[in-house]
Amino acid sequence: MRNTVDYVIRPLTGDDEALLWEMLYQALHTAAGAKAPPRDIVRRPELARYVEGWGRAGDTGFVAHETGENHLLGAVWLRLPVREDNSRGGGDEVAPELAFAVTSGQRGRGIGTALLTQLMRANPHHSAVSLAVGPTNPAVRLYERFGFRVVQQTEGSVLMRREL
Repeated sequence: MRNTVDYVIRPLTGDDEALLWEMLYQALHTAAGAKAPPRDIVRRPELARYVEGWGRAGDTGFVAHETGENHLLGAVWLRLPVREDNSRGGGDEVAPELAFAVTSGQRGRGIGTALLTQLMRANPHHSAVSLAVGPTNPAVRLYERFGFRVVQQTEGSVLMRREL
């Protein structure tokens, strides 16, 4: 029998960058029993772009934490990628990128579904959303339930996209 956890979901703010660094790290450590990567891995440019300078125009998302506690359970956020000319994506040109994590002790309890539901309902104006995920990540099934489809797959990564 699973323990129930009372939690609340609130919008992310510009002050939540430190929280998102932790959630980004949690997103990387998904395989049960796998050795945890070093914490500084999130500072690599290909990962740091999801969090660094959080609070810029277009950044949006939600965080779940225990009711009455500040114990993080998960977070989901969208960010417009920076293009080669250092401008932000906008309109139909560039899809915002989804980042998502539920802490390992809380996975499989509906928190991720609740976070993704909240994010998608709050952002119906995006005609497309993309995300990259490991090919063996069990969350792939969750993303598919939300209308994401695999558009590109390599040995180490799956690129998924949701179009309205």
